[in-house]
Amino acid sequence: MADIYDFVIIGSGPSGAVLAYNLSKAGARCLMLEAGKEFTSSTFPANELSANTSLMWNGGMDTTTDASVLFLRGKTLGGGSIINQCLLDRFDDNAFDDWRGRTGVDFFSTKAMSQYYDEVESKLSLHTMEKTDWNRNAELYVEGFEKCGMDWAPLRRGQSNCGEGNDCIVCLGGCPRESKQSTLVTYIKMAREHGLKVETEFNVSQIVHGTNLVSVFGEQRGSTRQVYGRRCIVAGGALGTTHMLLKSGFKDKLPALGNNFNCHPQFMNIALFDEIVDSHKGAFQSVKSQDPRFREQGFKLENVFAGPIAIALLNPGFGLDHQRFMQKYRNMACIEVAVRDATAGKIDIDRTGRLKIKKTMADADWQRANAGLQVVEELFTTLGAREIMKSPIKIGLHLMGGCTLGKEGGSSVVNEAFQVHDHPNLFIADSSIFPSAPGINPALSIMALAQKASEHILDECGVKSERTKQPYSGVEVQI
Repeated sequence: MADIYDFVIIGSGPSGAVLAYNLSKAGARCLMLEAGKEFTSSTFPANELSANTSLMWNGGMDTTTDASVLFLRGKTLGGGSIINQCLLDRFDDNAFDDWRGRTGVDFFSTKAMSQYYDEVESKLSLHTMEKTDWNRNAELYVEGFEKCGMDWAPLRRGQSNCGEGNDCIVCLGGCPRESKQSTLVTYIKMAREHGLKVETEFNVSQIVHGTNLVSVFGEQRGSTRQVYGRRCIVAGGALGTTHMLLKSGFKDKLPALGNNFNCHPQFMNIALFDEIVDSHKGAFQSVKSQDPRFREQGFKLENVFAGPIAIALLNPGFGLDHQRFMQKYRNMACIEVAVRDATAGKIDIDRTGRLKIKKTMADADWQRANAGLQVVEELFTTLGAREIMKSPIKIGLHLMGGCTLGKEGGSSVVNEAFQVHDHPNLFIADSSIFPSAPGINPALSIMALAQKASEHILDECGVKSERTKQPYSGVEVQI
C-alpha cells in the first residue's frame, strides 16, 4: 500500500507556503515538494555569484527564445521569497478593477480581499521604511523627487530585526539574520510545527490527475520518485506551474494553458556622481514613486541597487572602459523603472519538454518604459549627475500568468474555487493565475490569494473555516 497524503504541494514560495500552513493547521497530512535545496541563515551562499547559481533556476536566469528579456526566479526552499526584497504592498482598485473586468470574478476587489490581506499580515513582521533607514541613494532619490515636484512614498517591507548600518544587499542571496520575512522563516516554519513534511531537490516531471488521487512523478537526487495525494496544489510560479502542466499533457484539455504570460519589465538606470554614494550599503530599497501620473502612464520608480557582478553585467562595455566604469562603483546611484506590462507573452515547451518563453515589448510597453526613463533622466540631471547610463538590459521581474483564473474553460485554466477546470483534485493559487500585470509588487497579493484558496479548499473538504475548529478528515484511498 502506497503512502498517500491529503495534499501534495509543489512549490514553497508565497503561495505554496501559505496553503501548506493553513491545510496542515486544519489537520490535513501535507507533503511539500521543492526542486531546490534547503538553506538556513548560516548556510546561505557567501557571495553574489554562488547565490545566483545556487538559489535560482538555470544558474541565475531564464530567457525568452530570442534572449531579449531575462527572467529571475527562485529555486530553493522558500522560492522567490528568498531572493526578493520582501516588499509587501496591497493591490489597489486600479489593479483589481482591471482583473474583475477581464474575468467577471467578483472577489477581485480591495473590499473582498481585505480580510485575506489582514490574515496574512497578522502572521508577518512588517516595517514601513523610515528616514533613518535611508542610505545616500534613497536620500538622492527623495531630493530629486521633491525638487521636481513629484510624489514619493516609503516602501513597506517584511522584516523583524535588520538592525542599523547593515549591508542589506546580501539579502538578495538569502537573509543571514532571519529578519526578512521569507516563507522559510514564517509560513513553512509554522507549517512544520503542524506536521508538514518537506522534501527538497525533487524535480517534478509529470502530474497525473485521477478520480480519487493525483500522482506526482519526479526525480530526487538521482532516484526516480512517485508520490500520491488525494489532492495536489501546484505552486511553482508562472513559469514553473505552467511548465509542469504543459509537460504533463494538460494542454489538450486546457487550451488557455501557457497563454497570457506577463511580467514587470525592469530597467536599472545608473548615475555617476562626484560624491561617494555607497548604494550597496544599508537598506538599499526604501522609497518608491507615489505620483498618480506615473500610475496612469503604466510605470513606477524605486531606488534600488545590486552587487558588483550584476552591475558589471548592466554595462555593455569591456576592457579598460569597463574597468574604469566599475572603479566608480561607490559613486553610483540607481533608480529602476518598472513597467506595468501591456503585451502578454506565451509559455510553451519544445519536443524535449524544455521551457520556451515568447515575450516581446510592443509599442505600448515601450511608451511606458520611455516615459519612466525620461523621468529618471530628469531626476538625475536635477541632482547634478556627471553621467547617466540607461539600462541596456530588460529584466523581467514578478512573473505572472500562464494559468489564468476565470469563469470560462476556453479562456482560462483555473476557476473561481482555484481548481483547474475539469480537474477537481488539482488546485493553483500562485502568480500564474493573474489575468494581467498589476503594476504593484505581487508577493503580498499572492499570499492573500493563497489564503483565500485555503478557505475554498477546506470548504470543499468539509472544513468550513478555521473558526469552526472542525478537523480535516481525508478519505482513505488504496492503490
